[in-house]
Amino acid sequence: MVDQFETPLFTALIKHAENNPIQFHIPGHKKGNGMNPEFREFIGENALSIDLINIGPLDDLHLPKGIIKQSQELAAKAFGADHTFFSVQGTSGAIMAMIMSVCGPGDKILVPRNVHKSIMSAIVFSGAVPIFIHPEVDSYFGISHGITPDSIESALVLHPDTKAVLVINPTYYGISGDLRKIVSIAHSRNIPVLVDEAHGAHIHFHKELPLSAMEAGADMAATSVHKLGGSLTQSSILNLRGNLVSPKRVQAVLSMLTTTSTSYLLLASLDVARKSLATEGQALLEDTILKAEETRSKINEIPHLYCMGHEILESSAAVAMDSTKLLISVKELGITGFDVEKWLRNKFNIEVELSDLYNILCIVTPGDTQKDLHTLIKALTVLSQDYKVQADMNVDSSVLLPEIPPLALTSRDAFYAETEVIPFEQSAGRIIAEFVMVYPPGIPIFIPGEIITKDNLVYTRKNIEAGLPVQGAEDEQLRTLRVIKEHLAIK
Repeated sequence: MVDQFETPLFTALIKHAENNPIQFHIPGHKKGNGMNPEFREFIGENALSIDLINIGPLDDLHLPKGIIKQSQELAAKAFGADHTFFSVQGTSGAIMAMIMSVCGPGDKILVPRNVHKSIMSAIVFSGAVPIFIHPEVDSYFGISHGITPDSIESALVLHPDTKAVLVINPTYYGISGDLRKIVSIAHSRNIPVLVDEAHGAHIHFHKELPLSAMEAGADMAATSVHKLGGSLTQSSILNLRGNLVSPKRVQAVLSMLTTTSTSYLLLASLDVARKSLATEGQALLEDTILKAEETRSKINEIPHLYCMGHEILESSAAVAMDSTKLLISVKELGITGFDVEKWLRNKFNIEVELSDLYNILCIVTPGDTQKDLHTLIKALTVLSQDYKVQADMNVDSSVLLPEIPPLALTSRDAFYAETEVIPFEQSAGRIIAEFVMVYPPGIPIFIPGEIITKDNLVYTRKNIEAGLPVQGAEDEQLRTLRVIKEHLAIK
């Protein structure tokens, strides 16, 4: 019988450390004895004692047969999957394995255009051909929501040879589309549904949160347990269910992409995070949702600020919302979200999850105290007062939403094509050969193979001038861009 209170991996690591074996194996710090004393003291002997490698008693993530296998089986039961694979390469690694398990060179995959860079990286690596679905856009916040079942249906009619459908559920901002219906449409054609569930590790464990990928019947889901599930940074899982995807194929691809020096600290944190979610998740999330909703209500009483709520759920691209996400529009203050991020850091020692031109994003988890949330409300109240005069001047609060650039080449062909570097300001009409994105959230402004448009150059420049972290291009200053050689500018 499965007992979710058990932690086979973590428990075995503790016992191994208590045995205190003489280690003639890596890591070379040997329980911390061979490393910088200051770092050793800060990290602590307990952590260093279980910073181990795949020696016999501790199983092997590449071919799990013992405690890792047991721990993954417990996770599969907890998340409603048939198989769960642990990832020490983050969800980016899990996403790459997920896509490369079902797509090869020339295979078509339906993807929303607002995908994370790891998805596009996997498409470049696999040689798959992305068929982009335009997500529904929220013109007030300037963000993308989900994709509609109708758009999936239409795309599959046009591309019946599609090998997979990829969906983001929920988005970075906590919004979910009608995933169950999308799964039904894809499965009627025996096409697997892959889910980027990076921001949904917790949603399976409370009925008031959006439907999880496994609950909706999806075939695979890459889930960031470290983001919202309580494990250490870089630890994630890949869930699999049904018979459209081979678990042996997934294990083989994961093994190809995963370091052979797997971190047992990360693996153990997944083991104990699963235990907490499975045994206490409902109660922990009940309290978290309550705190988040109270905070949202108080933020919406502050002049010139607006925290997104369930009122935005008006279409099949937005049918459910994770209320633990606080997306706060600051545009009516006449300043950018990045300005607010810096202000909160300097004035109140508060760090936010994300800022963009118009918003800040704060996440609420079981790790937040009521005191922390009161401090956030106090800080935002002071912020509103500090910028009251500016806000009362009827500032332009319109949102710049450039069109998605047209795709001229597959991302793989563009990435490996013969290229040249040209000035940023002279690149309109050329085909880009590199990524340009603001991270976080890591959604590309340009992906390799797209035609550079003037509007998107303006949007990129606006993000740079605002101080936001625009990255991906080889030229960090973005004075130049790498484009496909011998393609003349399109007039």
